[in-house]
Amino acid sequence: MRLCVVLLFVSLLTSCETQGTIETPVFVLKGRDLLLKLHADPPEGVLFVDWKVNKTVTLVRFDPSGKANVLHSFTGRFEFPENKFSVILKNLQEADSGVYSAVAGTSTGDKLVSEYKVTVQGPVSPVELTVDRVDSSSSESCDLHVTCRTHNSHISSTLRCVDQVCSQEGGERPEVTTSGASLQVYLLNNVIICNHSNQVHWTQDFITAEHLCSLKPELPFVFLVKMVVFSVGLIIMASAVITVHLVDFKKHQERNGGQTPHAALEESSHLKVTF
Repeated sequence: MRLCVVLLFVSLLTSCETQGTIETPVFVLKGRDLLLKLHADPPEGVLFVDWKVNKTVTLVRFDPSGKANVLHSFTGRFEFPENKFSVILKNLQEADSGVYSAVAGTSTGDKLVSEYKVTVQGPVSPVELTVDRVDSSSSESCDLHVTCRTHNSHISSTLRCVDQVCSQEGGERPEVTTSGASLQVYLLNNVIICNHSNQVHWTQDFITAEHLCSLKPELPFVFLVKMVVFSVGLIIMASAVITVHLVDFKKHQERNGGQTPHAALEESSHLKVTF
């Protein structure tokens, strides 16, 4: 009894290993084409070769000569290269993801000769890398707090920079977005890189880190002092302008006997000239 159980276990293990060897994972960018071909020659006396999706729906049947007959509609369209029993799936969409298998029919039964686990993915969205905060007491060292954002996710990290040499202290592990893509912040040669990727597409944003310590924001007290000095300067300038105008006005009054320049001009216009 124990020997039978062992033999059954070995038989199942061998079957799983064979199945794992046949199945090939394939990732395809949405809108691209995919070539499906046999991993091995069909057996002797083959009657037909079927390409199936999800092991139930037969898409194309080849006769022994390699002539193709489309049996089921497809979101894109088929093309048939010169290679016997091969098929090209055109314009793949995400709904076309699935297991595509080639089955050879013989007089003794069907035999699986190829299998592809196809995953169709769209392009990932753009990303934006921002420096949220710079904590520093000098221009030689600082802590950089950065965030990498995409439209539906974000990940933050902290970097320590000393004498323009930076090291990462957090955020190395990627964040998996709702679409299954990977969002990651990492440091490469003092360049902070924000990367958004799946198996077929990626986008990046980056910032050079070594000079960011010198760009730290001014402290509130320093900013307040600058505003006060600027305001006092404006008041002094305005007072000087007003004082100059008052002195000039007083001189005109004294020159015209206490009258304003405008009144003196009106009086002179009424003088009569006699001979």
